[in-house]
Amino acid sequence: MENVQDRLARAAAGTRQHGKIPVGFYASGAEIALPYILVKGAQRGPCLWVNGQVHGDELNGVMAAIDFANGLRPETMSGSVVVTPTANPMALDSRRKRTPQDDQDIDQTFPGNAYGFLSDRASHALFEQIHPVANCLVSLHTMNPLFQAKPYAVYKVRQGGKVTEDHLLKCTSFFQPSVSCRMDVGGAGELPGNIAGAIDYQCLLKGIPAFMIELGKGSYIEPENVALAVNGLTRLAAFLGILPGDAPPFSEVRRVTRRSWVNCGAGGLFRSEYRGGDTVKAGTAIGIVMDLTGREQETVVLDTDCIIIGVRRDPVVHTGDRVAFVAKEWSGYTVA
Repeated sequence: MENVQDRLARAAAGTRQHGKIPVGFYASGAEIALPYILVKGAQRGPCLWVNGQVHGDELNGVMAAIDFANGLRPETMSGSVVVTPTANPMALDSRRKRTPQDDQDIDQTFPGNAYGFLSDRASHALFEQIHPVANCLVSLHTMNPLFQAKPYAVYKVRQGGKVTEDHLLKCTSFFQPSVSCRMDVGGAGELPGNIAGAIDYQCLLKGIPAFMIELGKGSYIEPENVALAVNGLTRLAAFLGILPGDAPPFSEVRRVTRRSWVNCGAGGLFRSEYRGGDTVKAGTAIGIVMDLTGREQETVVLDTDCIIIGVRRDPVVHTGDRVAFVAKEWSGYTVA
């Protein structure tokens, strides 16, 4: 197999090519591979790598990555774009967040292990192709399928690293996110697991600017969010100098520095009229849990001022279930 770096070097200027990154085999003998689209511009320049999906039930990013790649005109480009629509075809085939064969969240396994479980091998195969060529990486996601959310950004900061927070916020601004969330890498924070094993953080360790864009709801295609991502990728590529035209960043983003889940105490049916992006005051009831006869069992009240990032739309809840994801600390950030 010719690797992406060699393929880019040998490809004729102003061309589009397709390939695949081999990972392994299913028990049936069917090949497991990561398809990619490589678009090489007419002139030299940087490389933008777009990864459409690491979680199998997060589909808007897959479509956005493909639409973006197919809309490029290589004869007008300076530099290159590489798109991997999926980093985890095993999870995509089964519409699951985690890899069915080893029950791992592949976005906690980077940079991977060539001799590990299937998820480790897939993340290793992909990352070995990314880091020698990418000058910027965008990792596309969605929220949990149970939730409604407006598109938002997530980024991580490596202390003492080459990539600054201001640069990452500038890059996220092209996607007009409802919020841009700085995610804690040092601990579990609002999410369990190996946060430092994410593809974007591992790129940061290599000095490659990288961040996540969360494109609304999982398990469904939302055309407006697909279009928003394509527009954001186009503007980012122009900012990087890959595409022609002027694309100044949007002047301000809402930078979030603390997030948390809101959990219910009662079981039953959860109902809320709020939506992702809404700002609500402390003491506000964002929803109720009622039993199956319609009698109210719990009023879910926020204990501090919040921005709602996502709110549950699947109403069936048990004690302790998540009903909203909220920002608890934020500020307006002027992009330099």
